[in-house]
Parts: sequence; structure tokens; C-alpha cells
Amino acid sequence: MKQRILILAFLFFSTLSFCQDVEITTDIFNVIYSEKYEQPLIIFYEVECPYGEESRSGLDFRLYDGIHTSDDDDYKNNEWDKGHLAPAASFNCDRETLRKTFTFLNCALQHEGLNRGPWKELEEFERNLAKIYDKVLVEITCHFSESSLQLPTGATVPDGFTKIIMWDERIECFYFPNQNLSGIDWYQFRVED
Repeated sequence: MKQRILILAFLFFSTLSFCQDVEITTDIFNVIYSEKYEQPLIIFYEVECPYGEESRSGLDFRLYDGIHTSDDDDYKNNEWDKGHLAPAASFNCDRETLRKTFTFLNCALQHEGLNRGPWKELEEFERNLAKIYDKVLVEITCHFSESSLQLPTGATVPDGFTKIIMWDERIECFYFPNQNLSGIDWYQFRVED
């Protein structure tokens, strides 16, 4: 009987830790990650290398030890890109720093029309700011709801993304629904004060 109770207690506490949000600080970004959704909830970073030109060739997203994240299967044969939240292009000072962005902790299920369109253009805007100002800080929130799409592979697709960019005592906020937004200018998603 004692052994059965210990096994049940172990299973109960294992399940609790599996569903918790985990806060992780790396040397290039901070993230609150949801093991339940297998997606980041919030990520915060500073643009480090606005002039970097390091090649991405041979790099692919990797799992993070001890955290239940999404994986390659969640991105196969569908419209969801492996969307960097802390952009690779903002950390391509050298090969090692660039490699640190290729973790599933920093990867969201992002519609290809958003990731390759206005999201990418806004990332370029951030880097251009960092060429002028000493410090450009960015915070991204991934939004989920009860009706968020859960893939058969287990990961949950964010409904949308809020991106806040801070520089030189200025703050700009943007909200992007997670859908095909190709051809729409990134500035159209600015949230008015």
C-alpha cells in the first residue's frame, strides 16, 4: 500500500511540474515558458548585434534540457514557421551567439505569412534603431485562449503576439494576430496609446 501511495504521489507531482510555467534566464534573453502549451509566454531581450552578418547555415532549433518544449514534429507539413522571438539577426555577432537563438525556448508557432512578412520587417526596424540608440529593449507576449488551436503533436498555436519596443525613453507597442499577414505593412499593427 505504501508503495502505491508513493507512486501516486510521484505521478501527481510529476504532472504538476510538467504543467507549470518555467522562467529561464539565458545570456541573450529571458523567457517564461509554458510546458503546457509547449510555447513561450513572454520573452525579453536587448538587440545586441545590429550589424552582424554571421551565416545561419547548418543551424537548426534544438531542445532545451529539462524543459518540455515543442519540437520539429510540431512544424512539419503545416503553415506554422519556427518563428524566432529573439531574432537570430539581432544576435549574429558571432557563430556561438547566433547559435544560442536556435532553441525551442525561443521558438513560437508563427504563421508563415506573419513570420516572413510584417514580423520580419519589424525585426529589421528594431535593428535599425539599435544602429542609432545605445539600448533597444524588446518584450514579446504570446497570447493564448481557451479556443487556441492545439496541434495533434501536442503544441498549442498562439492566437497572437504583442511586441513592445523600448528605446531612448520611447515605447512602441504592436499587436499581430497569428495569421497570414503577408503584404501588410508592419506599422499597421501599432497599438495606439
